[in-house]
Amino acid sequence: MTIDHSSQTTLITGASSGIGAALAGRLAARGTDLVLVARRTDRLESLAAELRGAHGVRVETVSADLGRPGAGRDLAAEVDRRGIRVTGLVNNAGVGADGAFAVQDPDELETLLALNVTALVDVSRAFVGRLGTDGYLVNIASMAAYQPIPGMAVYAASKAFVLSFTEALWWETRESGPRTLAFSPGLTRTEFFDGIGAEGYSGRFQTPDEVAAALVRVLDRRRSVPSALSRAVNAVATTLPRLLGRRTAVLATARVAGAAGLMRKRRPAGV
Repeated sequence: MTIDHSSQTTLITGASSGIGAALAGRLAARGTDLVLVARRTDRLESLAAELRGAHGVRVETVSADLGRPGAGRDLAAEVDRRGIRVTGLVNNAGVGADGAFAVQDPDELETLLALNVTALVDVSRAFVGRLGTDGYLVNIASMAAYQPIPGMAVYAASKAFVLSFTEALWWETRESGPRTLAFSPGLTRTEFFDGIGAEGYSGRFQTPDEVAAALVRVLDRRRSVPSALSRAVNAVATTLPRLLGRRTAVLATARVAGAAGLMRKRRPAGV
């Protein structure tokens, strides 16, 4: 069954920039009403005004820090207070961190796990029973989900959780719930790299709009799949552990990802 985008009201987290903002634009152009969620109210309001003017859709904004406990339940309560029936959910909010694990800031790692894992689960749980069979739940994973990455150990593991969790949820919802999908972008030119820097990351970067367009194409398929990639060329990397064995795959990934450089770049002076 194909999705009728014009009948959807989709909530997007991390919607103030990057993939979230690009996806909001793509969906608004298809007639989807939106609930945009992020911390930066000014960015949200500016984007909402632009989308309302360009596409004539309803766009609500919610300023929220999803990294705090119970954020998903609070978000659902706020949506209820406004009388909005959400039919689609895209958990896009997330942060990255790289460097040698032994010297990474524990507070930074705690924030990463709170947003990438805990908040994603909490928001998914708060909305999954509301979306219905005509809606969808998309969790943004990453190509990092498919193999351990030395120098990005915690980030890659957080995205591996997203992939595993969402694929399992796809089975649970396949008959009586929303279409559920783990979607994995590759390198994408967004603010994600403002904190960790883009130097040292090899490969062609996609634009946020390219990623958003690829996601909408997957949603437009008649057949639901548990996971998908933002570009076909990335499929090779998903098979490495199975083809090479775990030890060889880790060694190969470390070499391709430039793990030695990733570990050095966050190492404090004198360490």
